[in-house]
Amino acid sequence: MITINQESNNLVIAMVLSEFTLADFKELEKAADYALQSQDKASLLIDLSDMLGFTVDVAWEEIRFARQHAKDFDRIAVVTDDQWVQWSTWLARIFTDAEMQVFDDYVTALAWVQKG
Repeated sequence: MITINQESNNLVIAMVLSEFTLADFKELEKAADYALQSQDKASLLIDLSDMLGFTVDVAWEEIRFARQHAKDFDRIAVVTDDQWVQWSTWLARIFTDAEMQVFDDYVTALAWVQKG
C-alpha cells in the first residue's frame, strides 16, 4: 500500500506500507508525472521504512521509470534501514542524474530534499 502527498508543486512524498506492488509504483509514477507537468524538475521523498517487501515487477518498473526520467528530478531521498533497498538505490543512480541519498529517518530526509 502507498500513500502519496503532493507537498508542493515540485515535491512528491510517498510512504510505502507493507508490500510495494506494481499498482503502488504506478500511483507514484502518476504523482511524479503530475509534478513534472508544472515544473521543469521535481524532487521525490520515498519512505520505505515500513515496507515489508516488493514484487519483482516493481524493480523492473523502477529501472524503466528512472531511464525515462533521467534528467527530470533534482533530488531523490529514500528512507530505509534495509541493506537491499540501500543497494538498489545505489544501483538506480546509474540511470538518473538526480542527487540521490539514503536516510535512516524521515525528518532528515525531508530537510535534505527540500533544500534542492
